[in-house]
Amino acid sequence: QVPLVESGGGRVQVGDSLRLACVFSGHSSDTFSDFGVGWFRQAPGKEREFVAAISWTGSDIYYRDSVKGRFTISRDNAKSTTYLQMNSLKPEDTATYACAAAYFGAAERLRNYNAYNYKGQGTQVTVSS
Repeated sequence: QVPLVESGGGRVQVGDSLRLACVFSGHSSDTFSDFGVGWFRQAPGKEREFVAAISWTGSDIYYRDSVKGRFTISRDNAKSTTYLQMNSLKPEDTATYACAAAYFGAAERLRNYNAYNYKGQGTQVTVSS
């Protein structure tokens, strides 16, 4: 069973919106509400970069500066799902977006991809002008 599965990517125009979803399954002993979740993206030829994260309690949320005010991360523990609502999309948002889950993940540690226990394969987002 794949621990994380993303969906919701696609090809859109500048200014459009997309909502990405990340469904957590983990291992049989895992409880989703114990995990902080982050979204990362990587464009061809570029380094992977942090986009947004939400702590395991849901009380701490972090964004990279370039998406603040446009992207919103949220979680639904009953559905073991984390969402990334992306509004006012720009061409520079084009990338493969992947989610990751960190056991009791919180605070600035959530900005570090290597701190995560599980990582998804990603979903492609393409924004054309």
